[in-house]
Amino acid sequence: MYELTMLRAALADGTAHRRCAFEVFARRLPDGRRYGIVGGTGRLLDALAHFRFGDAELEPLRGVLDTRTLEWLEGFRFSGDIDGYREGELYFPGSPILSVRGTFAECVVLETLVLSILNHDSAIVSAAARMAHAAGSRTLIEMGSRRTHEQAAVAAARAAYVGGFDTTSNLEAVRRHGIPGAGTSAHAFTLLHTTGEGPDESAAFRAQVAALGTGTTLLVDTYDIAEGVRRAIAVAGTGLGAVRIDSGDLGEMARQVRTQLDGLGATGTKIVVSGDLDEYGIAALRAEPVDAYGVGTSLVTGSGAPTAGMVYKLVEVDGVPVAKRSTDKTSRGGAKRAVRAVRPTGTIVEEIVYRAGAGFSDPHDAGDLAGPGLHAEHLLRPLVRGGAPAPGFAGIDGARALVADRLTGLPWEGLRLTHGLPAVTTRFLP
Repeated sequence: MYELTMLRAALADGTAHRRCAFEVFARRLPDGRRYGIVGGTGRLLDALAHFRFGDAELEPLRGVLDTRTLEWLEGFRFSGDIDGYREGELYFPGSPILSVRGTFAECVVLETLVLSILNHDSAIVSAAARMAHAAGSRTLIEMGSRRTHEQAAVAAARAAYVGGFDTTSNLEAVRRHGIPGAGTSAHAFTLLHTTGEGPDESAAFRAQVAALGTGTTLLVDTYDIAEGVRRAIAVAGTGLGAVRIDSGDLGEMARQVRTQLDGLGATGTKIVVSGDLDEYGIAALRAEPVDAYGVGTSLVTGSGAPTAGMVYKLVEVDGVPVAKRSTDKTSRGGAKRAVRAVRPTGTIVEEIVYRAGAGFSDPHDAGDLAGPGLHAEHLLRPLVRGGAPAPGFAGIDGARALVADRLTGLPWEGLRLTHGLPAVTTRFLP
């Protein structure tokens, strides 16, 4: 609503059509984080292409807004330019993640659209990347749909895949985004196979194997884990795909189950663990015989940081820099560019943010900022030109690959799951 309050006043006093630049950045990283990862860029571009004010959207505003504002909204089509960090790119405090240029009116109505997507998805991607690094080469399954809003669940599954997860249990994310799907079964299916004579765990296993084959994953901890493993192999044979453990001391249980499986001849049967895991729990299980992790609640809530804390601020009006000076909420005026100084080995040294048009607007000139023996990677890429998507967007597979690549460039201490300063410093040129 405050966007429309500003729009109405700007249309009334004639400032709505002044050329402006807005920027998205985070003043700080969430507590305990050493880096952030940009997520949601693809979703934002899709949403922008369909961001309109039709009759359904305008009807509640009739009688609230004046005719001029309603008519402007009815004809709204974003016609400006957007540059941004690629989806999957690292960011640090002050990084100009997104630069939006156009009239004040068309830029100001995008604030909530931009921030709601980038804040949510960047938080999930960043948490997922921490978990993926902790897991190493082991499989990660996203299974958090029951722990968040039904629409947020789809976005979270997409963001988790970008961050390094391998599959999702959310079928709408499979349909909408082409993410690989996976799932096991719940304790309810085992409990279903109960008669007047008592539980029949073997009947549940036989039914699942009959329907899905021996490559399926059987949940073995509904009753007694050791007995569940014995029954699972008796039913499916030593070619059983996997067993899942969802309770207890997961490390101890994994060791016991691995020993039991090997003793039964099921040396190829994998072990999947789940149950309130986060990056710290995954890291604690690194030395255990675990083949895959199922993660839900911690992932879809950003593992304690459900928002990336990004803001959307006006930084330039008709080429004149503007800046907010409020205590603890200052901003830096002027549209900006950014380069990252990188060693020949690929290790990131620092991020350098400079004023666009301040002597470094040409990328070749900006490259000189990196310093001797270093090369500069230019971070802002064209995303939208004249309201239309710019070519070259890599999609979620490209974003996923970029995350994996960028994590290898972080200084080693930046990957540790400990509190500390950002892994890479940001230097601002006047």
